[in-house]
This record gives sequence, C-alpha cells and structure tokens, in this order.
Amino acid sequence: MTDPVFFDAFAPVTIADLAAWVEGDLPAGGGERVIDSVGPLEDAVSGQLVFFDNTKYLPMLAETVATACLVSQRHAAKVPESVTPIVVREPYRAWGIILGRLYPAALSPMTMDGTLGGISPAARIDPSARLEDGVVVEGGAVIGPEAEIGRGTRIQANAVIGARVRIGRDCAIGANAVVQSTLIGNRVILHPGVCVGQDGFGFAMGAQGHLKVPQIGRVIIQDDVEIGANTTVDRGANRDTVIGEGTKIDNQVQIGHNVVIGRHCVIVSQVGISGSATLQDYVAIGGQTGVRGHVTIGMGAQIAAVSVVEADVPPGERYGGVPAKPVKVWFREVKTLAKLAERGLKKPTD
Repeated sequence: MTDPVFFDAFAPVTIADLAAWVEGDLPAGGGERVIDSVGPLEDAVSGQLVFFDNTKYLPMLAETVATACLVSQRHAAKVPESVTPIVVREPYRAWGIILGRLYPAALSPMTMDGTLGGISPAARIDPSARLEDGVVVEGGAVIGPEAEIGRGTRIQANAVIGARVRIGRDCAIGANAVVQSTLIGNRVILHPGVCVGQDGFGFAMGAQGHLKVPQIGRVIIQDDVEIGANTTVDRGANRDTVIGEGTKIDNQVQIGHNVVIGRHCVIVSQVGISGSATLQDYVAIGGQTGVRGHVTIGMGAQIAAVSVVEADVPPGERYGGVPAKPVKVWFREVKTLAKLAERGLKKPTD
C-alpha cells in the first residue's frame, strides 16, 4: 500500500511535528522519533504511522509494530510499549488531517494526461469562454461557448463543460465528466464520469404516448461539495436542482430533477432520490436506499442502508426498512417476524 508508485513519498517527519498538526498529546519522550511512511494497523512496520478507531481491531492494536499510533485517550493504554501513542479526540479525523499534509495530491483527482499547468493544445475551448489565470485544461477536454471557469480549477482529460456553465475557483472536474446547465461554487470536486445538468426524467404520460416535457431549470452546486464517480444529477424541470454547501455524495448516486439537498449531507453509493424530494441540512442516507419524490427528510435525520423512504421523515429521526419507519419500530417488526418464522418451522410435538 505504501509503495510510492502513484503518490510521491514524503520527507521523514518527527512524531512531535505530527502531534502538533493535530493538537495531539504525547507521552514524555518519543516525540523525536521519525515517521517515513504510513500503513494499515495490521501490516505496519517500523517507521510507519497508523491509527486506531474501532474496538473490533483491538487484537491488531496489541500486535502492531508501527512506530506511532493515533489513538483516543480511552484506548491509549492498549498501545504496545514500543509504539508512541499520539492521543487525539478523533483518531480518524486526525489521520485525515495528517494524510492531507503528507499526500496533498491525493485530495483531488490526479492529472490524467500529465498536464501540470496551463492549457493542453489537445483541448478544445470556444473563443467566447472565459478562463481565469491558473486554470488547467487537459487534453481532449471541451469547453463550450460563454463558459466561465475560475482560477485554480483543473478540467481533466475528455471532460465536457457545456455552454454558459459557471465553475468557481479551485475545483476539480474529473476525466469524462459532463457538466451542462450548471452553476458550481468553489472547491467542488466532480470525480470521473459524473454527469450533471442533463434532462430530468419528465414525461406527460397517457394513452397517446409519453410526451417529453422540456426541463428548463438548472443545477446549483454550492461550495465544498464532492460528488463521486458516475453519479448523475438531473437539472430542474421548472425550478433548480440544488446541492448544498459541504455535501458529500458517493459513487453511482442518482439525483432527480428539482431535488433540493441541504448543507453537509452525506449520501452513500447507489442511493436514488426521486424528483422534487427535499433533504434538509446534515441528512445522512445509507447505500442502496430509495427516496420517493416530493418527500422531505428533516434536518439531521439518518436513513439506514437498503431502505425505501415513502413519506416525510421528521428532523433528527433514525429511519430504516421498506417502507422506512423509526428504527425501533423496524427492529421490533423484524424480530417479531423472525420469531413467527421460527415458530412456523418447528414441527408439532406428538
């Protein structure tokens, strides 16, 4: 894992420096020891940094031979004597901060064609498009008429930016992504294969056939949004599809027309959100869940994986199941059904 084939190796750094980056506490001594790579808890070797954040892996922690370990105060005493603990409140978050410092290139999609700066001669840019200084455009990319792209944004190989699209600063648009009818804020990441702003699925259905209804809205993507590979976001029908600030969306998610997603939501892979649904701020949805159109999921609500949301979910609630309901009710139903099934399988005694 740590063989630096795809990411450049970093210069060795002391444990004291690592602790300072994350405001971690160190035992007396040990801060002068040096870290030259990172690794997984179970396979780490001397010189590596690891983290521990799940009690399931306590046996691995007891056997690790890493040089340093990010760990909470609760588990610091379980770290082997040969390993220097860096005590932090949230080990996984601290791990992310440190890796961001050690491997900054891994924070956004990497260059596909080797273009490190400027505009590749193999890109096609309409003369009316406006690009600020510092925009990178890789080979095969197409930028349409009157598009505007902000400083520090990278457009990767074969990405297509449609007419009049606006993209802010320090964004990354992945290879083969297609963006149309969209306004994008700053520091947004679209991974390879993302499609944003295509027609919503709008038809007036009837015996005479299914009449296509023009979709004339937009997609609005606010600052610091990240959208995973091969996810699709339809443009609005008669109003905008909106993805709020700081929201993180996994791979292969479908977001229908007129959907409004609030700030700092988390949507895991293979979720489907039907048209005109609303997710308020800080909603989390587990993988392979379906959300019916025109429903509202309240602020801070959590939806378990492989569920179907057919009605509004109150703020702060935890729902799951098909159809989704409060988890306590769902668990009770599952347990009751299991008991009934078990009772039905038992043969009557003579």
